[in-house]
Amino acid sequence: MTPTAELEIFARVVSAGSLSAAGREMGLSPAVVSKRLRKLEDRLGTRLLQRTTRQIALTEAGQGYYERIVAILAAVEEAEAFVSRRSAQARGTLKISAPTSFGRMHIAPHLTAFMETNPDLSINLVLSDKFVDIVAEGFDLAIRIAELPDSSLVARRLAPVQRVLVASPAYLAKHGEPMTVDDLDEHLCLPPHNGEVWRLEGPEGATVSLRPDGPLSTNSSEVLREAVIAGTGIALRSTWDIGPELSRGELIHILPDWRASRHIGLHAVYPSRRFLPIKVRLFIDYLADLYGPEPYWDSPQASKYPDAAE
Repeated sequence: MTPTAELEIFARVVSAGSLSAAGREMGLSPAVVSKRLRKLEDRLGTRLLQRTTRQIALTEAGQGYYERIVAILAAVEEAEAFVSRRSAQARGTLKISAPTSFGRMHIAPHLTAFMETNPDLSINLVLSDKFVDIVAEGFDLAIRIAELPDSSLVARRLAPVQRVLVASPAYLAKHGEPMTVDDLDEHLCLPPHNGEVWRLEGPEGATVSLRPDGPLSTNSSEVLREAVIAGTGIALRSTWDIGPELSRGELIHILPDWRASRHIGLHAVYPSRRFLPIKVRLFIDYLADLYGPEPYWDSPQASKYPDAAE
């Protein structure tokens, strides 16, 4: 194994957060990764990582070494891409975490086009509404819909997310339409599947927090979606989830001056900006171009969502 390969193993371990995760990315066993790291440390005459059974941490020397070699590795990758024309190609396996509904509706239909452009790439798309540790679980990136707090991870905003109050025509015909946010106390408001409080922003910076207490509770966002369409109550939904129903009049946007936080966005989250594989960069760019600052689900003509061929 060349010295450059040892550098790549070290950098992969740091970016992945563990020997086993780095080994999975590179197709090596943890034992081989550990052996190569010891060989690198022996050659340098210093310890780069403090290793336990559960985690790793950079030593002071390891931190300085890592900061310098990532530039070297990036230059090597760029040089190889120039010679072999690999810069437009992704290879290996791309492991992605995404929310269940969003992944099914707005990622899965577009994977075929991306894979046709990158025929040497395999994709492992894992859909879950749980917050996953992308480093510990070996994900290349995660798609998250949130106001992102401070984090050691890197995030790129892919699109805005609008969450609005909606109800079906049948519900409004039976119960009337609320004219003010205070009127919601007299209506059947469906609690979110994750138990969150509704935090609404209104005119001139007004804010209000509500804890819905409707007739239906569930741990499934998709059950809530079907319930509001069926007329069970009022819900706070993302426009990416109900765009066609709004366009066709199957749902009505009520209290249009009120919506969830404008800081919520659709983000791609990944471990490191400095050692970003081509496959990750290309996929993030693909999604950013696909959605953009005015995503298709917010189009007034969104009577249906585009499929992968459109």
